[in-house]
Amino acid sequence: MNISFEKTSEAQGLLTVKLERADYSENVDKSLKTYRKKANMPGFRPGMVPINLVRKMYGKAIKAEEINKILQEKVFEYIKDNKIEIIGEPLTNQEKEKGQDFEADDLNFFFDIALAPKIEADLTEEDLIPYYEIKISDDMVDSQVRAYAQRNGSYVKTDSYQDNDMLKGELLELDSNGSVKEEGIKVEGAVLMPSYFKDEEQKKLFVNSKVGDKLIFNPSKAYQNNTVELASLLNLKKELCEEIHADFVYNIDEITRYVEGELNQEIFDQVLGKDVVKSEEEFRDSIKQKIAYNYSSDSDYKFFIDVRSLLMERAGKLEFADDLLKRIMLNNSKDNDIESVNTNYQRSIEELSWHLIKEKLVEKYSIKVDDSDILEQAKEATLSQFAQYGMMNVPDDVLSKYAKEMLQKRETVDNLVNHSIDQKLIAVLKTVVKLKNKRVTLEEFNKIIEPENGSKVNNE
Repeated sequence: MNISFEKTSEAQGLLTVKLERADYSENVDKSLKTYRKKANMPGFRPGMVPINLVRKMYGKAIKAEEINKILQEKVFEYIKDNKIEIIGEPLTNQEKEKGQDFEADDLNFFFDIALAPKIEADLTEEDLIPYYEIKISDDMVDSQVRAYAQRNGSYVKTDSYQDNDMLKGELLELDSNGSVKEEGIKVEGAVLMPSYFKDEEQKKLFVNSKVGDKLIFNPSKAYQNNTVELASLLNLKKELCEEIHADFVYNIDEITRYVEGELNQEIFDQVLGKDVVKSEEEFRDSIKQKIAYNYSSDSDYKFFIDVRSLLMERAGKLEFADDLLKRIMLNNSKDNDIESVNTNYQRSIEELSWHLIKEKLVEKYSIKVDDSDILEQAKEATLSQFAQYGMMNVPDDVLSKYAKEMLQKRETVDNLVNHSIDQKLIAVLKTVVKLKNKRVTLEEFNKIIEPENGSKVNNE
């Protein structure tokens, strides 16, 4: 076997593999014998089919299969040994291999290889990059503390209505004279929350109302003709609600109010763990620290965006084998067609450029990720999911159990590996460059970051 590589341009190369019969014949003979043992053909006992007959019927296919295995192994071995930095995978040069004759003993194979461009982009202590620290306001802490209290609240019956109370009663359709309409719409136990009305005038009708009151309002106006809301209230199909514009009388039978739970030791223990804090002041301080920690990842994300912009500009326009890369993209996606590849090519090249720059940084700073890093990432992701339901004090064995279930999916593992690499790289780069620290409010931070990704950071 002879393998050679020719660099045809700065961005592309041609790898040639010359195979002789001795390179593959032993593998082919072994496969034929293995296949013979399994072959089941009329007129022959299992495993007793003549080898020449097996060769005649299946030899060509088995030869092609074995040669393909050898090519895959040896081509990638050559690329690795010779430190050829490639993009994607080698693709057959269809023009040079045109008319390949697998019947011949000596065979030549040709592979087009896309070469990674030379990248001149690095960071130094002279680089000044802003780092935005989000201020944690009292309102943000109040909002989070209130959310925990609400989760431990309860519903109580009351006699008079306040905003956000829930009403229950009989709902009757009125005619044009203001009388209950015969055979009109009637709903027993209709539930209303006037604070959710879209019309302010209709909301005001319920101010200071009490159990036993009879109020006249217009559901269609209250919900501004939203047929989905009307259908839910009136127990009708949505299509039937389009023509309903009448007033209704509502007999209030019951008013229910949600009362937030008190901030007590039970809530402290539930959120932070048993006896971690002993007072509301300590609880609020811990919540503030947790909010700050959560927002630090957003600050890191913005820092990484700025690093990317600087390095992409510093690297300049990189040279790629465009036609070959489009073939590789087309080959890697069953759903793509050439039109789609062409449409998304420039964006793909931008992402590829950043990926190559990032790989150089990872190599330079010896960033490595092991199984323990991936498990910790999975545990953090799991904890975030629990935190959405107010469960911040989750035992480690429970986190580990759910995290290990997450790691059963290959795609999830890949995402966690990439995230772990990014986190470690960010931590290193923050020590390499000079940070220009800026403390900003959440609103200011959102205005800064929104043009870059079209999204905002939630205050939760």
